[in-house]
Amino acid sequence: MTDLFRHRMRHAVAQAADAGLTGLLVTPGPDLTYFTGYQPTAITERLTVLILATGVEPQLIVPVLERPDAAEADGAAAVSISGWADGADPYAVAARLLDPEGVYAVSDNAWALQLLGLQQALPGSRYTSMTAALPMLRAVKDADEVERLASAGAAADAVFEEIVGVRFAGRTEHEIGTELAALLRAHGHSQVDFTLVASGPNGANPHHAMSERVIADGDMVVLDFGGLKDGYGSDTTRTVHVGEPTAEERRVHDVVREAQQAAFEAVRPGVACEEIDRVARDVITRAGYGEHFIHRTGHGIGLTTHEPPYLVAGERRPLVPGMCFSIEPGVYLPGRFGVRIEDIVTVTADGGRRLNDSGRDLRIVA
Repeated sequence: MTDLFRHRMRHAVAQAADAGLTGLLVTPGPDLTYFTGYQPTAITERLTVLILATGVEPQLIVPVLERPDAAEADGAAAVSISGWADGADPYAVAARLLDPEGVYAVSDNAWALQLLGLQQALPGSRYTSMTAALPMLRAVKDADEVERLASAGAAADAVFEEIVGVRFAGRTEHEIGTELAALLRAHGHSQVDFTLVASGPNGANPHHAMSERVIADGDMVVLDFGGLKDGYGSDTTRTVHVGEPTAEERRVHDVVREAQQAAFEAVRPGVACEEIDRVARDVITRAGYGEHFIHRTGHGIGLTTHEPPYLVAGERRPLVPGMCFSIEPGVYLPGRFGVRIEDIVTVTADGGRRLNDSGRDLRIVA
C-alpha cells in the first residue's frame, strides 16, 4: 500500500509542476484519504495539511494529539509527520515548509480560516482551488478503485431488486426512502449519502429528495440512491410505475432508456466528455422532449459521489481508460411526472463497462 500512496503523490507533484504550481496543500477529506489513507476522526478548526511539492519529502502536519492516529494510516510510511501542540502557531509550522512566494493548489473543502491563516503567515504566497487547477487529479481510477466501484454498484443493484418487491401504493416517499437506506446498509454500505424518492408530479424535480406525499396507484416514481461501500461510491437511478402506465409514460421511459443506451455506446477513449452529453441529448430532442432534459448527462464518481469528469456541453476533455462517471439522462414534465435512468460507467481500452447493471426496463410495483 505504501508504494501506491507514493506513486499517487509523485504523480500529483508532476501534474502540479506541469500546471505551473509550486505544489499542493491537501486537507482532510477525500483528497487526504486518496494520498495517505488518513481520515481524522473529527475535522475541526485545528490545521491538518499534507504538503506536496517538487524536490521535497511529503510532509503531513497534524495536531499533536492526532499524531498517533495519523501514524496508523495506510500511507503513513510514505510521509514525514509533524505535530503541533495547542498554544503553538500551526501556520508558522507550515510556513517553514512552504515557498514564501509559491503558488499552491488547495483542497476544495479546506477551511477558509486555515487558508486565511496561511495567507497571513506567507503574504507573498498564492492559492487556487484543487479542482480548478488539477481537475483530473483523482479522475482516472486504478484497477482496485474500479473494482471497489463495481462492488458498490452490484450492492446497489441488489437493493433495487429488493425495493421493487415492496408495496409502494399507500405509503409515503419518506417510508420508501427509509427502506432504501436500510437496504444499502444491509448490502454493505458504510455510509448512505442520498435516497431520492420522487413520485407523481414530484418526479419532475430532478433533486426532489422525499416528502410525506403518499404514493398512489398510477404514479411514476423516480428512485435515486447511493452512498459509500469500502470507501467508494454507488449512485443508481431507476424509474418505476405503480400499476399499469399510460402509453405516454411508457413512451417517455423508452426515450430516456434509448438516450441512456446511446450515450453508453458512445463511450470510448479519446471521445470528448461533452460528446456523451450530446449523444444523449440528441435522442431526447429528436423525440420532442429536449426542453425537458434540464441537467448534464453525468458526473465523475469515486471517493465522493460527485467529482470530475463532468459530461456536459463545453467539457472537451477526452475520455481516458479508468475514468468512472454516471450516465443519467432524464425527462421532466412539470406538474406531471419525471423519468431518469442512471448507471455508473468506466472507460475501458476500447469502450465502456457498466459498474451497475440492474434492468433498465420500466418495472411495475405494487
